[in-house]
Amino acid sequence: MDILCILLFAESLIWFSGFSVAVDTVYASQSISDGETLVSSGGTFELGFFSPGNLTDRYLGIWYKNVPVRTVVWVANRSQPIHDSSGTLMVVSTGNLVLLNQNRSVVWSTNSTKRAQTPVLQLLDSGNLVLRDDGNDSPDTYLWQSFDYPSDTLLPGLKIGWDANSSLERHLTSWKSPDDPSPGDFTWGMERSNYPELVVWKGSSKYVRSGPWNGLRFSGAPQSGSNPVISYEFINNGTEAYHTFTVENKSELVRLVVNQTTYRGELSTWNEDSQSWMLILSVPKDYCDNYGLCGAYSKCLTDKLPYCQCLKGFSPRYPDKWNSNDWSQGCARDKLLGCNDGDGFIKHTQMKLPATTNTWLDGSLSLKDCRTRCLKNCSCTAYSNSDIRGKGSGCVLWFGDLIDMRQFPSGGQDIYIRMSALEIDSFPIEKRKLVATAVASAISGLLLLGITLGITIWKRGMKIGGLRNDIDVPLFDLNTITVATNNFAQRNLIGAGGFGSVYKGNLSTDQEIAVKRLSKDSGQGLEEFSNEVALIARLQHRNLVSLLGCCIDRGERMLIYEYMPNKSLNNFIFDHDNRILLAWDRRFEIIIGIARGILYLHQDSKLQVVHRDLKTSNILLDANLNPKISDFGLARIFGGDKKEARTRRIIGT
Repeated sequence: MDILCILLFAESLIWFSGFSVAVDTVYASQSISDGETLVSSGGTFELGFFSPGNLTDRYLGIWYKNVPVRTVVWVANRSQPIHDSSGTLMVVSTGNLVLLNQNRSVVWSTNSTKRAQTPVLQLLDSGNLVLRDDGNDSPDTYLWQSFDYPSDTLLPGLKIGWDANSSLERHLTSWKSPDDPSPGDFTWGMERSNYPELVVWKGSSKYVRSGPWNGLRFSGAPQSGSNPVISYEFINNGTEAYHTFTVENKSELVRLVVNQTTYRGELSTWNEDSQSWMLILSVPKDYCDNYGLCGAYSKCLTDKLPYCQCLKGFSPRYPDKWNSNDWSQGCARDKLLGCNDGDGFIKHTQMKLPATTNTWLDGSLSLKDCRTRCLKNCSCTAYSNSDIRGKGSGCVLWFGDLIDMRQFPSGGQDIYIRMSALEIDSFPIEKRKLVATAVASAISGLLLLGITLGITIWKRGMKIGGLRNDIDVPLFDLNTITVATNNFAQRNLIGAGGFGSVYKGNLSTDQEIAVKRLSKDSGQGLEEFSNEVALIARLQHRNLVSLLGCCIDRGERMLIYEYMPNKSLNNFIFDHDNRILLAWDRRFEIIIGIARGILYLHQDSKLQVVHRDLKTSNILLDANLNPKISDFGLARIFGGDKKEARTRRIIGT
C-alpha cells in the first residue's frame, strides 16, 4: 500500500509540474492548465496549449504527438486567443467544457444540452476529443466530440457533411494564415441537394466540386476509387449525408488539409524516412477543376486547346467572348426543345457529371425507367445512373442548365442529355431509338385515346364542349377530386382568384396536385374553360405549369395542375421574412425562367399567345424555386402572321 501511495504521489508531481504523461482522461472538476497535456492511449495525438508560428498568443489544440514539426489538426478557440499562459480547460459538472483566461472569463465552451452523472473528457487515438459519461464509451452517447466541429483538417473517421437529426453541418475551414488559426475564406463541405456532392468554396463562390458519388468514386475524381492508401465512404440515407475515409494501414498518419496559402485541399501522409509530409493528391488538380470554367452545356478537356468545347448540338452563347477565351457564359442549344413532342437523348461518355444543385434522385429506378421519367418532364434536361456498380442502377435527373462538366480520357461516367428531334436527325442510332419510341408511344396513345373516348362517352355522353376535336386530356370524376382534396377542406385551400379557388390535393398514387375549382358565379363560361383546357394541353414548356387533366361532373368545372410546393413568387417578394431567402443570383434565375416562358408563349410555341395577366401571383415556384407561369389559358390566340388582336372581353389585372 505504501508503494502504491508513493507512485500516485510521484505521478501527481509530474502532472502538476507541467510535464505530459500518458494520461488521456480528465474527470469532472479537474482541469488542464497551460503546460499540461493529454496524450491518447496509443500515443498518436496530444492535446494542450500552443502558439502558432512566431506568435505568443495561446490556443487550445490537438496535434500529432510524434511528428517532429508540430502539426495541429484541431483548434478550440480559433477566433479567441489567450494572450498569456493563464489558460485553463475545465470539465464542469453539467457535462460541458469551458476554457478560461486569467480573469476566469470564458473564452470558449461547448454547448451540449445533454447531461451526465459523471462527465469524462478523453482524447482518443483517432484524434477525436470526446466528452462522455464515465463507464459509457459508445459514440452514440457522447455528450460532445471535436469531430463534430472540425477545423481545417480531415482525419480518418471524421465525417464531412450534414445530419438532419442533430442539425449538425460538418465542414472544414482553412486557417487565415500559417500564424493565424482563425477561420479563413477557404471552405470544404457537403452541398445540400437531392444528390449531394462535396464542394470547395472560396469566399461565397464555388471553387471546386468533387462530382457526385456514384457507388465507386466521385464522378469528378476518377482516381478516388483506386487509391492504395485510403478507402473512401459516402453515405446518403435521407436523414444524413456525409463523406469520410479510412486508412488501410492503421499505423500510417494520413490527413486532408484545406490550405489557405495554396487554395488547395491537400491529402498527405507522414513519411518517416524523409521526416516530412508527402503529398498524395491535391484539389484542384488541373485547370479543368475550376468550377464553371466553361459555363453551361460545355465540357472541359485538358488534352486539347481550347480547353472548353461546346457539347454537340450547342454553340457558344457569345462567340466573340468565347473566341477570346472567356468561356464563362457557356453554350446554347442550336435547336430548341419541343418537350414531349419528339425529344430524345444523346449519350456522352467519360464525363464528370454536372453540378447537382437542381436534381431528383431515386435509387431504385433502372436506367430505362430513368429515361422515361425524364422524357415525361419538360423541365428535365439530362439523366444518368446514380450507382454504376455492376450493371448500374438508380436514377438521377437534372433540371435547368448543365454546369461544370469535363471529359476524362478514362474513368468518367455516362450521361444522357436531352436534345430536340431536329438535332437528333444527325445521330442515326439515337434517331432509330427515337422512331421506335415514337411509334410505340403513338400506338399506346391511340389505344389510350380510344379507351378514354369510349369511357367518356359512356359515362358522360359528351366530350368537353368547345374543345377542338384533335385535343383531349385525362378526365377525372368528381369523387376522385373530392377524396384528393378532403372534400375541398379549408386547410387545403392554397389560393383564390377571380374565377374560383385553388386546392391542394393528393391522388391515390400519392401524386400531389393543384385543383382549380371554378365558381358558379365566376363569369367564366364554357368558352373560357374550353379555351384554357385547349391551350394548356398544347402548350408545354419547362417554365409553364403543366395541366394534368380536368373534371366536368355534376355541374363542376375544374382544372387539375401539377402542384407547386413553394407557391407563388408573390409569397417571397412581398413577404418580410421570405424575401431574404431569395438571393440575387436566385432572383436572376427566376427572371430568366419567366422570360423563357414568355418567349415561348409569344414566339416559339405553335400557338402564339399573349398572357395579359402576368403578375407575381401568377408565377409559381417548384421545389427547386424554378419559376412556372400559370393562368395563361385566358390569353388571346394570334395567327402566325398577326401582331395584335382585338377582343371585347376585358381580361387581366
